[in-house]
Amino acid sequence: MNPMGIFGGTFDPIHYAHLRTAFELQQALRLKEIRFLPAGNPPHRDQPFADAQLRLQMVQLATAGQAGFIVDDREVRKAGPSYSVETLSELRHEYPDRSLCLIVGMDAFLSLPKWHQWRELLQLAHLVVAHRPGWRAPGMGPLGELLVDRGTGRIGDLHESRAGCIYIHAVTQLEISSTEVRQLIGMGRDPRFLMPDSVRKLILDANCYSKPRTT
Repeated sequence: MNPMGIFGGTFDPIHYAHLRTAFELQQALRLKEIRFLPAGNPPHRDQPFADAQLRLQMVQLATAGQAGFIVDDREVRKAGPSYSVETLSELRHEYPDRSLCLIVGMDAFLSLPKWHQWRELLQLAHLVVAHRPGWRAPGMGPLGELLVDRGTGRIGDLHESRAGCIYIHAVTQLEISSTEVRQLIGMGRDPRFLMPDSVRKLILDANCYSKPRTT
């Protein structure tokens, strides 16, 4: 089924924790392709600090040169909110016979019932949950039931069917968050070694996370 990893997010900014997670999942799940989809207008959170074109450029710079990392700008080009179910529907239409693997972090998975048409996601794709140390899978409620029905520990299931499974995989936990990176830059500190140098240079040149000066 030649599975495709789908990694969405605001990437405001993208940093090494995003890239390491994608790389480890690419290796572990034998994904020839991981498609990064920067959100244009994310419906579940505040408006991003950097504009969509700038965040898209950050992702393009960050993923350049890595085999199998592809940047998809469809959500940036889209007018209106970027709902995952609509993006997956488009990709399913374009790739009717391919396995699609939507990559989400722990926090996103735990908030899944708040997502737009969340129960339809597994009709369109598999769900790959990047597991963090200390996290316990929910045993009750709608997510607990979903894990009982759809959970798998077998990578082959992601390759042999197009959609419908939940696979949980532990990844190296780098304690980097986009919020903290923005705050650090806002305080005038250098984000070197938290992201690729090309992304750092773009951010510093664009001055997009510096706090406005007060007179």
